[in-house]
Amino acid sequence: MAYSVTKSPPVIVTPASSTPHGHLPLSSIDKTAAVRVSVDFIQVFGHGQDPAPIIKKAFADALVPYYPVGGKIVEPNPGEPEVECTGQGIWFVEAAANCSLRDVNQLERPLMIPKEELLPRPPPEENLEDVILMAQVTEFTCGGFTVGICFSHLVFDGQGAAQFLKAVGEMARGLPKPSIEPVWSRESIPNPPKLPRGPPPSFTAFKFETIVIEISLNSIDNIKNQFATETGQKCSTFDVVTAVIWRCRARAINLAPDAEVRLGFAASTRHLLHDVLPSVEGYYGNCVYPVGITRSSDEIKNASLVEIVGLIRDAKEALTTKFVDWMNGGAKDNHYNVPLDYGTLTVSDWSRVGFNEVDFGWGEPNYVFTLNDDVNIVASAIYLKPPLPKQGIRLMLRCVEEQHSAVFQEEMMKLA
Repeated sequence: MAYSVTKSPPVIVTPASSTPHGHLPLSSIDKTAAVRVSVDFIQVFGHGQDPAPIIKKAFADALVPYYPVGGKIVEPNPGEPEVECTGQGIWFVEAAANCSLRDVNQLERPLMIPKEELLPRPPPEENLEDVILMAQVTEFTCGGFTVGICFSHLVFDGQGAAQFLKAVGEMARGLPKPSIEPVWSRESIPNPPKLPRGPPPSFTAFKFETIVIEISLNSIDNIKNQFATETGQKCSTFDVVTAVIWRCRARAINLAPDAEVRLGFAASTRHLLHDVLPSVEGYYGNCVYPVGITRSSDEIKNASLVEIVGLIRDAKEALTTKFVDWMNGGAKDNHYNVPLDYGTLTVSDWSRVGFNEVDFGWGEPNYVFTLNDDVNIVASAIYLKPPLPKQGIRLMLRCVEEQHSAVFQEEMMKLA
């Protein structure tokens, strides 16, 4: 049997009551080239009763306090995008699958339904780059459903998008208003002088393999305990998992001993903005700053995991100084200029941003996964929560080509 999804045409969900119009600025962090992308992900729910109309109405209610989300991205001046608050609303798609979630293996990889069938897209006359957020509810024959979301990273970071969706969940559950009041205040973020641009990055299309590996809580705790024993300090799950992937990958790709291997990730800076924003808690714009570490291939291949965890922790601790310098206009170089060659690995932690905590009335999702995993210009690792009731971290990996895949997986399984 061929599994498929039947979609209704996309419709506009307008705010439940009138909202302000006009133009709103984006922050200097929002406007960095690194976040001008759309982000796609799926939430999988085990059961729900007629969820589409309930969620559709909840979006309409949430778009009143979150009225900028119902607008569109415009660019009156080149390089200066902003949000035009039109009161139009968001695109919403209702869909039905001809199968149960069990039939398609709970949407585990490899997907048995093309991802395009689970994700919303606007009508052809609409420019996807101008859209702030879209949603699709797909109902399965078993009573389960998925919510597919596409959002503009120009307007939200992951935590900000999760904050909005939690508010939609609260409206769906009958709350009169969101428990966290949304804050725009993009103009409060400093706008330091732009640093001179370096040469444009060169892009190589790699042929990365898609690999899914789970690291158990037990393995993570063992490394945490080892770190505590040797250093007298604590470390996070992120530190441990990142150290494991970086070393395993360095050993698998086996570059020349003095070749550079680089690690990059976006760190949250919300805790550094309490004196800048009127309320950090309700702010849903981008609050991230890139962290990068460069070492020789031999250094990382031969280092202990405790040593690599220490490198990651040191880089995170240096973030405060670097971000404050940047806000004060004292940054010396463009922090987004990272070579996009095979030696660079980027990691992104989706396990804690909040998408797993969205409740539309039938409990939190069994599983949340991103669908932005077809990028081939830089090696990437995405951290997810595994489907319930499993514990630990699920890794969605596109970071090695076929000739290095077997060794990489062998190295990873030693520590999983």
